[in-house]
Amino acid sequence: MTVRWMSALAGLGVLALTVPGASAQTSAPAFRYSAPLKAAVADARRTPENVLRDRYRHPYETLRFFGVEPNDTVVEIWPSRGWYTEILAPYLSAGGGKLLLATPNGQLGPIAQMQKAHPAIYGNLSAGVFPAFTPDVTRIPDGTADVVLTFRNVHNWRMGSGHAEKQDYSADAFRQMYAMLKPGGVLGVVDHRLPESASDERERTSGYVKVSTVRRLAEAAGFRLAGSSEVNANPKDTTDWPRGVWTLPPAYRLGDQDKAKYAAVGESDRMTLKFVKPR
Repeated sequence: MTVRWMSALAGLGVLALTVPGASAQTSAPAFRYSAPLKAAVADARRTPENVLRDRYRHPYETLRFFGVEPNDTVVEIWPSRGWYTEILAPYLSAGGGKLLLATPNGQLGPIAQMQKAHPAIYGNLSAGVFPAFTPDVTRIPDGTADVVLTFRNVHNWRMGSGHAEKQDYSADAFRQMYAMLKPGGVLGVVDHRLPESASDERERTSGYVKVSTVRRLAEAAGFRLAGSSEVNANPKDTTDWPRGVWTLPPAYRLGDQDKAKYAAVGESDRMTLKFVKPR
């Protein structure tokens, strides 16, 4: 595994950081795994509906920015229906890496169907419970991962989604992700971005979260910020929609009401942050 401090911004070839307090690496090397990562993104077994969303989610640029290497052990947090799993699994299986899934109940859910369809790629996937609220559940072992990835989940933890009393458990979630990683490992975070000028209360209802909140949670857990990217930014997203982020595609919570308007906006404006667990 290469030195991840040196590849914080290599994925996009950009040295300027957009998050205060992060330092640029002026001698970051080129990403060595562009070809296999592009091949995984272009894999013909991906769900066609998922491929259509590449223009909003930029999987190649995002995973390259995070420096995910094909021989890594990667934990994907809350993979849901496997949008990123469809890319990560073939990429890692071809390169000798390993993909672990962290789900609310420790079950694979819809990804079990992917295992049946393509056992050579998905057959070895395993899952652990995340977040682990009790000590008796099967969780991702500490010090296991080279990379932990979470896509659009921090806002759920802030809102208490899945918690019986809807309590904010985001701080505990970051501590558990920190524990999963090896020293020097990377945490990659993508989430819907709330303007810093907005009320903190909106994090509890809108589906958006502030960059400063994510930084606070990560740094309190022990992480250091290694870099940020605007690859998933959307300046058309004003974040003040009547049904929060779910007003926009793909959710369209208002149904056909003003659907063309929201389709023209596209998916949400998103932060893309890279953290490192100190050695």
